[in-house]
This record gives sequence, C-alpha cells and structure tokens, in this order.
Amino acid sequence: MTPNAATLDAPTLDAATLDAATLDAATPDPPNNYLHSTLLRLATAGSVDDGKSTLVGRLLHDSKSVLADQLDALERVSRDRGLAHADLALLTDGLRAEREQGITIDVAYRYFATADRSFILADCPGHVQYTRNTVTGTSTADAVVLLVDARKGVLEQTRRHLAVTALLRVPHVVVAVNKMDLVGFDEDIYTQVAADLAVVASELGLPDLRTVPVSALEGDNIVDRSARTDWYEGPTLLEVLEALPVADNPGDEEFRFPVQLTLRPQGAARDAAHREYRGYAGQIASGVVRVGDPVVVLPSGRATTIAGIDTADGQLDLAFAPRSVTLRLVDDIDLARGDLIAAAASAPEPTRDLVATVCWLSHTPLSKHSRLLLKHTTCTTAAIISAVDGVLDLDAVRIVAAQDLGLNDIGQLRIHTADPIAAEPYARHRRTGAFLLIDPQSGQTVAAGMIGNPLRKDSETATDSLAGNGDHA
Repeated sequence: MTPNAATLDAPTLDAATLDAATLDAATPDPPNNYLHSTLLRLATAGSVDDGKSTLVGRLLHDSKSVLADQLDALERVSRDRGLAHADLALLTDGLRAEREQGITIDVAYRYFATADRSFILADCPGHVQYTRNTVTGTSTADAVVLLVDARKGVLEQTRRHLAVTALLRVPHVVVAVNKMDLVGFDEDIYTQVAADLAVVASELGLPDLRTVPVSALEGDNIVDRSARTDWYEGPTLLEVLEALPVADNPGDEEFRFPVQLTLRPQGAARDAAHREYRGYAGQIASGVVRVGDPVVVLPSGRATTIAGIDTADGQLDLAFAPRSVTLRLVDDIDLARGDLIAAAASAPEPTRDLVATVCWLSHTPLSKHSRLLLKHTTCTTAAIISAVDGVLDLDAVRIVAAQDLGLNDIGQLRIHTADPIAAEPYARHRRTGAFLLIDPQSGQTVAAGMIGNPLRKDSETATDSLAGNGDHA
C-alpha cells in the first residue's frame, strides 16, 4: 500500500492552487509528506537474458544493500557452480526452478535504500509467457527500468513491455542499454538503440523515457560512473532513479473517495454523541477534500456537503490522497461499500456499459458472452462481455480484429455490468479508471483492465470509454 500522507491543518488552503511549497508549509511533519516522499516503487522489465536479475543484484551490491552473510552465501553458491565471480542474479532469483533454468519466473520484491531515497523494487519475468506477472509488478510502479541487450536492440518483447507500461500509465521509463561490455562500449550502437527506443516511445505516447548505457555484470554506470563510456555525459542509473519525482500534485486531481465501510457504532458507543455517529471510511483515491466541500454520492447522484474528516489521530480540516480517513456528511445518506463520494463539480456519470482495454491473465481464453465479476475500486458486480473488439498488434501498435483473447494478450472489450459503476478513463484517472475481472467460480483474477484505451489521446479516450447499447445477450 502507498504510505499515508501527513496530517494537514490548513482550513484556508485552496485545493485549486495547492502546490508542493504550500503543502510543505502546511504539513507539521514534512518527512512524511507524500509529494516529497523518498520512497520510489519501481519495476524491471525486458526480454529473456537481458540481465534484469543481474542488474538488480548489482544495484543491491553496489549500493551496499547486501548483508555480509548474504554475500558470503552468494559467493559460495557461485563457486559451487564453477563460476569465477559472484552471480548477482541469485540475489533475486530465489525459486529453485529459477536457479535451475537461469530465468525469472515470478515477481521478486526487494527493498533497498541510499542516502537520498528508499526503493521497493519488483523484479519481473522477461519471458512472454509470464507477461501477466509483469503486469502485476508494474501496476503499482512509479517507474519502470527496462533492459535492452545492446547486441539485439529493440525486440518484440521490448515493445510488449513498453506497451504494458504505456497502458498502465507508469509515469517514468528508464531504459538500461545493457551488455555494453560485449559490444566494446561502442557509442554508435548505443545511439542507434536509443533512437529506436525513442520511436517506439513516441508511437505509444510514453511521456518520459530516458536511456543509460550500462554493464550490469561489470557495474558500469549502475551506481558508479564508468571510465569506459567517456562519450556518455548523463547520470548513472542510480542517479536517475534518485532524482525521479514520485507523485503527482493532489491539488491537480479531482477528488474521488471509494467507500470501504460505513461506521455506525449505535448502542456500542461510549457516549450519546457517538451513538449518533455516521461516518464513511476508506482511502482517498485522488485529489483533496476539506470540510465544507460540496460532493456527490454515486451511483445514487445525491448531492451533499462534507461535514467532517476523522482519523485515529483526531479531526482534520483537509486531507489528500492517499490518506485513509473517515468522512462525515451533512445529510444522512444510505451509503455502503462500493459507493463513491466525488467532487460535485467533476463527478463522473455512472454507467453499465464500458469500452475497456484488458491484459488477459488466464489460460482459459476470453470470448464474447463470457460471464465474470468486475471489481472497480471497492465495488464488485456481475458483468458480461458484450464484444471482443480486437487484440493489440505490438508491431503496428493498433487493435486488430480477434474473436477471443488468449493468455498474455492485450485486447479491447465491450463490457456490460449488472450494477452501474462510476466509470472514468484510465488515461486521466489511474486509480479509479482501473478494474479487475474475476472468475466467479474459482475466485481467480483473470484480467487487469483499464477503462477506455489508454494508448489514445485523453480526448479520444474520454469519448470512447462508454459503450453504446450493444449486444448484452
């Protein structure tokens, strides 16, 4: 979970003009300020044998995040395998099958820190059959570190991972052009790979892509600058990661609050005042809320006003994402888990018909008329697939016709839900524009979905995210 923001006590603060400096001045504990949090969530991606696990191991080793006993064990295992040097990939490849095959199969989470920042790193598999694991590891990332073998350049799997990154709207992509030692640290080779990556990034609409020439095996430009790339004047990989901004300004976002629980103590309360208490608990998904703000409750559409903001530490005048709070409303409204409290000026229109892009995660193909459960924020409802519009062609970066979706396919669907949901384009609302599809029989998650088509421009996505009256048979 994302760490809570610090308590704000600034009743005169205008959310429309909220900026980092104002937040710093209004927050009594600046180190916990979400905007300036030192925590960065990042994920690795890349093709098989591009050196992801070795790079992660190198980051851990060169940033002095490996304990002495871990390093001794690593060197002992490496010697037993007949290796002349420590195999740093073993720091992340913990499964027996991973060590036997020399590949990453599951997402491995590692934690490390430098003097300037703390990191949660998800080392994702590179093989195409584990794309679903990559989707899982990337879904909560602030940045993706994509590895490209300098000898091979941009491959289909490179494009696949960049497409997943673009679909999930990960803010930053850092490409480590790896194995530069095997091409003699040739500047021309690096320049060509970087140019090819820039073309793909432009096609996919990735807003921030940076490249760094590295050798994960030998440590060039990972933590320390390499003397063998004197033609490269940019930062090392770790310097890039330490400088990346973490979060968007909550003051620029629209307020959204999915209700998780209604708090109504009644007779169990300790006094008469608390017996009349009615609050709605949850985590602020986006934006800022303060006492007196006009809001709308969805899907009912009832308008009301924020009467109070409560936490375990006391009452607040203002709170912002991703703080977990309890909201009190001026009016007594019947609210339950799955309802959404939204800013009155920008409340979405509830709908039961969606156009969505999904990453299919199940071995069982998805086809028209499939019946599933759709989980959107805290709301879970029955859903039926009205149509399969197509699958993403990674070479052409466009949707092509298809009858169904197979494991690891990225496709576009039309979905009809039993209950209305407050649908918003994922391209504008990363938190409230996402959903999961669940098999109602097994309870397994079979797809990660994004409302609309996040690869298109915001205006197009907003127009096309709501489906017409399609076939709901």
